[in-house]
Amino acid sequence: MSTTSDATLETPILDSNLPSLLQRVTEEGGYAFASIATRAAAGDARAAEAAKDMAWEQLHSGPWHSVGPIWRDAYSMASLHVAKLHFSSGEFDLALRALDMGLIMGGLTLRDDLNLCIRKVSAAARAKESGDNCCPQEKSEWYRDFNLVEVVKLLPVRSLSCKTVAKKCRLSLEGFLQEHFISGSPVIISDSMNHWPAIDTWNDMNYLKRVAGFRTVPVEVGKNYLSPDWKQELITFSEFLGRIQSSDRSSANLTYLAQHQLFDQIQELKQDIVIPDYCFAGGGEIRSLNAWFGPPGTVTPLHHDPHHNILAQVVGKKYIRLYPASLSEELYPHSETMLCNSSQVDLDKIDEKEFPGISDLDFVDCVLEEGEMLYIPPKWWHYVRSLTASFSVSFWWSDELNSPDS
Repeated sequence: MSTTSDATLETPILDSNLPSLLQRVTEEGGYAFASIATRAAAGDARAAEAAKDMAWEQLHSGPWHSVGPIWRDAYSMASLHVAKLHFSSGEFDLALRALDMGLIMGGLTLRDDLNLCIRKVSAAARAKESGDNCCPQEKSEWYRDFNLVEVVKLLPVRSLSCKTVAKKCRLSLEGFLQEHFISGSPVIISDSMNHWPAIDTWNDMNYLKRVAGFRTVPVEVGKNYLSPDWKQELITFSEFLGRIQSSDRSSANLTYLAQHQLFDQIQELKQDIVIPDYCFAGGGEIRSLNAWFGPPGTVTPLHHDPHHNILAQVVGKKYIRLYPASLSEELYPHSETMLCNSSQVDLDKIDEKEFPGISDLDFVDCVLEEGEMLYIPPKWWHYVRSLTASFSVSFWWSDELNSPDS
C-alpha cells in the first residue's frame, strides 16, 4: 500500500526558499512569473507548464552569459513543479525529462533538490520496468573491433606513418611530472584504469540503459561542430544508444554526446570512474569533467584547449593526431573570437591551395586503445576520430601558474 510520501517528490530547498526566490524574480521584472509560479506550487498543472515556458524564454532572450542567475533558478523551480505533477500521475519519463532539463539549463540553488527527485523517480521507473520485464537481461556488449588496414584509409593523409605518441605502462606520478607535465609533452598511460568499474560496466549496453536510459541528454547531430548542417537535440539516453547501434561511418547524421558534463547530471555513472592522480599535478584543480560518447566515425575537428587534459578511453578506440602549440600560426586558426581555438583546416579533406604547407607539418599521432589515457598538454592542437563505437572521459585541470584565480 503506497503512502502519500511515496506519491510525492520532496523539495526541501525549494520549500524553504520559495518566498525569497519569488521575491528575487519579481525584482528582476518577473512579476508575472512569480504569480504563475505561486499557482504552480499549489498544484496547478497548467501554471507549472506556463512558468517553465516563461523561464525558458528568458533563458533564450540573449547571449547565455547575459542571462540573470535568478532566471536559471526560476527555470529549475518550474521544472521541479512540473516534475512533481508528472510523478504523482505516474508519468515517470516525463518527470525525469523535466528534472534533467532543470539540471542542464537551470541554476545551482536547487540542484540538490533536482538530484534528490531524480533518485526517487529513477528508482520508480526502474521498478516499473523490471515489473514489465520479469526476465533478467544478459550482458549486451556493443563494441566491435575493426580492421586497422581498412580504417587507415578513412583517416587524414599520412596518419600512423610518422612519429607516434610515447606509451608508458603504469607511469608513476613523479615520472609524469618530470618527463611530461613540466616539459609539456603528450604521453599514453596504460594499465592505470583497471580499477575503474566503468571498464566492465560501460561495455554492457543493458547496464547503460538500466542506469541512464530514461534520462534526457543533449547530443550533436552532423559531421562536427564546424559543419553547416550541424545541430543539437535533446533525446533520451535509450534513444541515443539506439542511434549508436544503428549508425555507420557513412551516416550524414552521426549523433554524438560531446563535451557534456554527463557525470554531474547522471551521478550513477560518475561512481563508475575515478579521477586520475595525474590530474592533481601542478597543484591546480579540476576545471571540467566531460563525456564523449558516440558511434564510429564521429570527429572532433583540429583545435586546442586552455587546460591540461587527460583523455581516458573507457570503451572502444580512437585515432588522435597532435600538433605542438608552436605551430599555431601554421594551422590557420579561425579569426572569430568564438572559434579562435579551432583550425580552419579540415584534416579529412585538406585544401592545399587554400592552406599550403599543412601536409608537411610535423605531428604525433596514435590509436588510443580501450583502458588507456592520453595526456594532452595545454594549447596542443588535436584532431580526434572514433574508430569504433566509443565512450571516453576527459579531465581538464589547471595548475597554479595557469589557474584563472592566480
